[in-house]
Amino acid sequence: MTRDAAITTISDYFDEGRFQSDLADLVAYETESQNPDQAPELLRYLKEAMLPRLTEMGFACAIHDNPAPGAGPLLVGERHEGDDLPTILSYGHGDVIRAQTDQWREGLHPFKLVEEGDRLYGRGTADNKGQHLINIAAMEAVIAARGKLGFNCRIVIETGEETGSPGLHDFFAGHKDALSADVLIASDGPRLQPETPTMFMGSRGGVTFDLVVDLREGAHHSGNWGGLLADPAMILAQALSSITDARGQIRIPEWRPDSLSNSVRAALGGLPIEGGDGPAINPDWGEESLTPTERAYGWNSFAILAMKSGVPEAPVNAISAHARATCQLRYVVGTVPEDILPALRRHLDAQGFEGVQIVPHDRGFFRATRLDPDHPWVKFTAASLERTSGQAPHVLPNLAGSLPNDAFAEILGLPTVWVPHSYRGCSQHAPDEHVLKPVCRDALRLMAGLFWDIGEGEGLPAAQG
Repeated sequence: MTRDAAITTISDYFDEGRFQSDLADLVAYETESQNPDQAPELLRYLKEAMLPRLTEMGFACAIHDNPAPGAGPLLVGERHEGDDLPTILSYGHGDVIRAQTDQWREGLHPFKLVEEGDRLYGRGTADNKGQHLINIAAMEAVIAARGKLGFNCRIVIETGEETGSPGLHDFFAGHKDALSADVLIASDGPRLQPETPTMFMGSRGGVTFDLVVDLREGAHHSGNWGGLLADPAMILAQALSSITDARGQIRIPEWRPDSLSNSVRAALGGLPIEGGDGPAINPDWGEESLTPTERAYGWNSFAILAMKSGVPEAPVNAISAHARATCQLRYVVGTVPEDILPALRRHLDAQGFEGVQIVPHDRGFFRATRLDPDHPWVKFTAASLERTSGQAPHVLPNLAGSLPNDAFAEILGLPTVWVPHSYRGCSQHAPDEHVLKPVCRDALRLMAGLFWDIGEGEGLPAAQG
């Protein structure tokens, strides 16, 4: 019954190949929430992969229909050990992004785990099956070593995160008592650097929309009509260029946050963002007055995700009638979500682009959240991770990407601490998604140590009132 015993147990779980085998089983479920044809797989993942394992661990589980029509189900599990013990809420999502099967390189397949060197390839390895598997296995190791967790645990596994977590907020609002806890401890997203543990306490928000210029029916010969018919692609390109300057600095005042405080700058100061796998950072791109780390974690970023006019695969000599760009703003706390698109409308109108339509995506978007890095649960978690790894973790006020963290922070009113188990070069949301074996092994040990320390009860933050 020692901390070292729990960490040894989880190390053996990885070293003997059981983690890899379990991950292969989870990856094989084709849980594409963006593909309506795969809806049965979402329920099957909860019923066949999650429910039996959690039940074996002593969780009382129930699978719930989603309150949003057509959205995937949710599993809620609870292991109650004592009324006087702290309660941890954990979370994961069993759905994955579209498989993109034909784009994976030769020898790989999205729903078959493939090992190459230190990499384990497969859809969901990083986002998010591998991550919630690590946390569940770490709790199993604590139970094996101690005979109990030493705390109460509630867990939510949803199946719609990749489509904006439809219904999650309504479900939480209707089940607040059943999901009450002292803190959320969960895992998603990447480490800042693969060799160093990372923590973040919120996420940037995200809103996705189309800009559309629709001028007429059908295309018309560019020789006969060139110079006479307005070109929607040119109009759209000019409108897009008005949103940022040539280096991507945002020009819309309401999209420029006021929340990059001295304390946030201090938290971000010195954190390494360059190096490791992935593309090299462009030093002359983004907000000129900010460091790269501040741009990614303390500021807003605008991106054009896709553009189309005419038929790019087979262009013809004709002026198109229609042009469209799919755009996204990732935003931090300090940006008013309800004013993002109205502010864009005012900006485009002021620039003379009244004819450019703004079409919000049906998919919901997550609101920006951030927990103070000095919060007691942040300090406790950081100390535990350092005790196991021998190095201080990187502590980020918020993730650069987006998560449904607002459901936990705002609806359930919880402090939120995320400990990610992937890395930035994992090809998440792309072909050839993978995790690094050394990161997975390290993460298993970190989480076993963290759950052990929570169960010990020494130095825990005071319970919420």
